[in-house]
Amino acid sequence: MNGLTKRQRSTKAAEGARPAPRKRTPAPTRKERSVNSTQNDGLDGGAGSIRDQVIAFKREQIINAAVDLFYDNGYQRTTLDAVAERLGVTKPFIYYHFKDKEEILAEISRRSIAHANDALEEALATTGRPSERLYSVVRTITRSTLKWRRYTAIFFREQKNLSEQARQPLYSMHRKFDGMLTKLLEEGVRTGEFRVTDPALTSLALAGMIGWAYNWYRPEGRLSVEDICDRMAEMALNLVGAKPERSD
Repeated sequence: MNGLTKRQRSTKAAEGARPAPRKRTPAPTRKERSVNSTQNDGLDGGAGSIRDQVIAFKREQIINAAVDLFYDNGYQRTTLDAVAERLGVTKPFIYYHFKDKEEILAEISRRSIAHANDALEEALATTGRPSERLYSVVRTITRSTLKWRRYTAIFFREQKNLSEQARQPLYSMHRKFDGMLTKLLEEGVRTGEFRVTDPALTSLALAGMIGWAYNWYRPEGRLSVEDICDRMAEMALNLVGAKPERSD
């Protein structure tokens, strides 16, 4: 460098080699810390986290594909490779969410019963005379049975492929359904609205009448879903000796 001594030039070069001082990043504000905390909670924890939602979505996709294949081809003739191919994924993807094919069948079967139980509990929660509530109950359960008929069909057709350990919780759910319906019939007998000598047996007959709808219902048939629900409810009231009476 012109005009500088050798020592000055050496000092200048050393200064140029030093790194520039780093800018200090300001600490996050309270609002920013709150947002970051909320975002992390959504990703990593809590029942409603994004991660849980993603896992639930993936399980749902597996169930949907399995329902279609089990219904169309049968449980025995459907492999997990076929389910994976339907989804466009690899088989390890399925094993990450379900232990094996039987666990998928058990979940489908559980849902078929849970839908009916939920519909029954919802209908029983309404107020009114036993005949009005029975009418509402049968309409609600029939509608649910027709909506989820593939699940119901798979359970009835394929429950033989479930182990005894897998079947027991399902049978307990069935007994819960029968018990709830029996209590409603007993209430109707006490009020004099129902002429039933054996409420427990009548409960089984009603459940069978509604449950079998999955087998004969056809979307293109002469009756709409609502028409079927109304007529099934009227038949139920006839069965218990009550006057058909719409509650809606």
